[in-house]
Amino acid sequence: MNLYKKGRAPSQAHVGIPPGVYEEEHGRKGFYGRSSHLYHAHPPTGWIRFEGKLRPHCFDLNLLEPSDLTDPNGTPLAFLANADVKLSVSRRTAPMPFYFRNADGDELLFVHRGEGVIETDFGPLEFEKGDYIVLPRAVTYRVAPRTRDNFFLLIESKGEFEPPDKGLLGRHALYDPGVIVTPDPQPLPDDDKEWEIRIQCEGEYSSVWYPFNPIDVVGWKGDLTAWKLRMRDIRPVMSHRAHLPPSAHTTFVTQGAVVCSFLPRPLEQDPEALRVPFFHRNTDYDEFLFYHDGDFFSRDNIKAGMATLHPRGIHHGPHPKALANQYKKTQTDESAVMLDGLNPIHVLPAGEQVEWKDYWKSWSQA
Repeated sequence: MNLYKKGRAPSQAHVGIPPGVYEEEHGRKGFYGRSSHLYHAHPPTGWIRFEGKLRPHCFDLNLLEPSDLTDPNGTPLAFLANADVKLSVSRRTAPMPFYFRNADGDELLFVHRGEGVIETDFGPLEFEKGDYIVLPRAVTYRVAPRTRDNFFLLIESKGEFEPPDKGLLGRHALYDPGVIVTPDPQPLPDDDKEWEIRIQCEGEYSSVWYPFNPIDVVGWKGDLTAWKLRMRDIRPVMSHRAHLPPSAHTTFVTQGAVVCSFLPRPLEQDPEALRVPFFHRNTDYDEFLFYHDGDFFSRDNIKAGMATLHPRGIHHGPHPKALANQYKKTQTDESAVMLDGLNPIHVLPAGEQVEWKDYWKSWSQA
């Protein structure tokens, strides 16, 4: 299809936006498909009220208390879900007294706080703050933290978590495959106790018991395994002359969703370039963002451990203060995990209990 330009609009997206005008990207397929840029006389988030179920959401996940916070036999607590993915929080304070095997989906564990080891069929994986742990479907594992104050964001998917196609950037962009950590086999010694493997299948738990420790693999080979990626090993793609879309920061792709990592980086240096996320209305995806660390300057009243959900059809973008002050900063100092879901993401009861109901008012300039 031909590209058109009508009215008062710059020649390039995110660059040279006329004073007093607000740019919105209206696109398809996340940020991968066709798009247009609309130039508004008012901020698209300048609303005064909402009616109906669609609105921006904000959750203080620090207030969630999953059962594994106080009970070693407890489980994570789910707060958002759709047909493809489920998002939960674990705050496990003690090692699992059992092994776990998820036959319903693959899991991506992000360590927001804490350190310890995850024992898997393939061997142990040490973890610390900022680690992603990929646990393929039906892998047997046990989380054994060494710290008491732990916080994990857990994403369960119907599909595998895989690296993105890096295209023209080459295979060493974002993160070099050499930084991926895979476990060495380390069979655990037998003892005089029985060991439980708790298996999740069709949302229900069953248990099988062994008179020996089931982590007894002495060797393995293949291309399906548990693996780890440290957030600090991700090297963000940057452009000093134009603001890049979130898709440039994709870390994992899975069925019906993409996971992106936002990290500290220099801001755009071109004096005409936009330095904050552009307004958009999430045409084909719902956007979840977990705030991990740093100064979240594009959002007001957001702290580490909080999360937002912006459903398709409703605009979102920088808060007024961030938009006004964008040229006073030379770099971002924030780390966050984003998940874009192809199917609508629903707020579960646990999420409703920790929701900041007036979040939609935070764009008010009053």
